Amino acid sequence: MNSKIIVGSILSYSYNQIISSLPSRKIRTAYLKAYLAQVGTGTSIQMGCKFLNGRKVYLGDRNVINFGCLLDGRHYMIKTGSDVSIGPEATILTLGHDPQSPEFADKGGDVIIGDRAWIAYRAIILPGVTIGEGAVIGAGSVVSRSVAPYSIVAGNPGKVIGERSCNLTYQLNYFPWLL
Repeated sequence: MNSKIIVGSILSYSYNQIISSLPSRKIRTAYLKAYLAQVGTGTSIQMGCKFLNGRKVYLGDRNVINFGCLLDGRHYMIKTGSDVSIGPEATILTLGHDPQSPEFADKGGDVIIGDRAWIAYRAIILPGVTIGEGAVIGAGSVVSRSVAPYSIVAGNPGKVIGERSCNLTYQLNYFPWLL
């Protein structure tokens, strides 16, 4: 096994099993700034989040990653814009398997999330999906196709159920104590 894989596995294990449980936001943030590809200014990552290959995870400015989220950057990139809110226990996957492959081959793609997108509680974003600027993904939704800007998507499979206002001006600033 090559040394890069060993070091990456140790970094991932250390964060996911030990550091993510520490109530010190400063320690978690310092570790993630060294481990992830990018952690934007003012981004808040709560306790219990897990990252698979953080070197391919790019988080924009003022993101809120709520407790218990899983971000899978094993082979492909996850990139968020600014002011993105990802609800508790949401999952963002970049890698799966091709169900038609006799060898159970890997299949995946980058996940790109636009500015001011809101991904609600326990939503699942599948590989190769782009979530447009200002889009909303409802709680528990499974998104397997890209979502147009300012669309509101819900269900399994995720379907457009509405449109969000395009006049969004908020900037996230959420740093709860002991999360």
